Amino acid sequence: MPLKLTVIGTGYLGATHAAAMAELGFEVLGLDIDPRKIEMLSRGKVPMYEPGLEDLLARHVAGMEGASGRLRFTTSWEEVAEFGDVHFVCVNTPQKHGEYACDMSYVDSAFSLLAPHLRRPALVVGKSTVPVGSATRLAALLRELAPAGADAELAWNPEFLREGFAVKDTLRPDRIVVGVSSEHAETVLREVYAGPLGEGTPFVVTDYPTAELVKTAANAFLATKISFINAMAEVSEAAGGDVAKLAEAIGHDDRIGHKFLRAGIGFGGGCLPKDIRAFMARAGELGADQALTFLREVDSINMRRRTHMVELARDAVGGSFLGRRIGVLGASFKPDSDDVRDSPALNVAGQIHLQGGQVTVYDPKGMENAKRLFPTLGYAPTAVDAVRGAEVVLHLTEWREFRELDPAALAEVAARRHILDGRNALDPALWRKAGWTYRAMGRPSA
Repeated sequence: MPLKLTVIGTGYLGATHAAAMAELGFEVLGLDIDPRKIEMLSRGKVPMYEPGLEDLLARHVAGMEGASGRLRFTTSWEEVAEFGDVHFVCVNTPQKHGEYACDMSYVDSAFSLLAPHLRRPALVVGKSTVPVGSATRLAALLRELAPAGADAELAWNPEFLREGFAVKDTLRPDRIVVGVSSEHAETVLREVYAGPLGEGTPFVVTDYPTAELVKTAANAFLATKISFINAMAEVSEAAGGDVAKLAEAIGHDDRIGHKFLRAGIGFGGGCLPKDIRAFMARAGELGADQALTFLREVDSINMRRRTHMVELARDAVGGSFLGRRIGVLGASFKPDSDDVRDSPALNVAGQIHLQGGQVTVYDPKGMENAKRLFPTLGYAPTAVDAVRGAEVVLHLTEWREFRELDPAALAEVAARRHILDGRNALDPALWRKAGWTYRAMGRPSA
């Protein structure tokens, strides 16, 4: 009999995983404790913007015209336990309020609510990003609470999704990592991922702690690389150098590479910031805090970039934001996403607003989420409207739409032609040709 899969938690990770598993040919049942989310997904709609995800749902959600019917959603733990052979836990692990540590309450709750219903052999697969050591504890919890006892087994299978590319990353991952404690668990997961494995995706089998560390180590490395080039931007600015040319030159070294070497206002989102902080906190608990002290500086450099952008904007309007109009292009933490969690763009906009600036923001997809988080900022329906009357324009999220703007057309509506490129993504020559003063972090001002 083909395996039946369940996905517990249907947020960004869970909804994508559920749809992708249906695409790979499995019958899938998704569970969430929020009935509104279940109702929405059952109509083939998602509560977030992710390119290609609604199309994938439409192909598989039961009851939709022309769909395979392999994907359904429920709020019933009993139904999920009865249905599934493999249960993927995809719930959120946010940063604890007022602490660096990870909040495990959603994961713990999911295991505690699922386990008492597991009456037959099942594999529970954690995908959430958790502090190392969590899987060993949760495996014991499963054995203790599940009527199936030792037949309710645990595996850890970290996710490596990039927002904006989540569907591709699930269907054609660059690697699959599984932390297992038995050959049986490995065999089951090889069956689940037979499609990608058949196309050559590497399959890395580890113990629990290593699987948990892979995700946090990967995010720590990426965060370090971003903060490194931003530190070089600080030095370049002080020395009169050009960090974009510096990045181009060192990126040709294949040991370094070009990816994640664009200087700007730094990283944000729901993963990198909270994951590196949780990693530091967990290392401290393990007595290995000195191993990760460098991550404090990585975090510090990242936050400093936001403050520096505010300073550049203040200088551009003559030393005070009071009564000054500022146009902001971008609200989401990255392009092709509506995610504004820990968004550098919104953080900068918010700081300027608090200092008396009249800030107007435009983002292609992140406006509604931004309004919920920062209701006192001004919002415009188009980029042109955000720029209208502005004395300085800040480019803070590198959407393709912004790269394709006509600087001459924007010059007609701006009060002053002054642009600060917080992402080093616009063409300086094009903007300067249209009469704009163009400034970017770590680059010569002319």
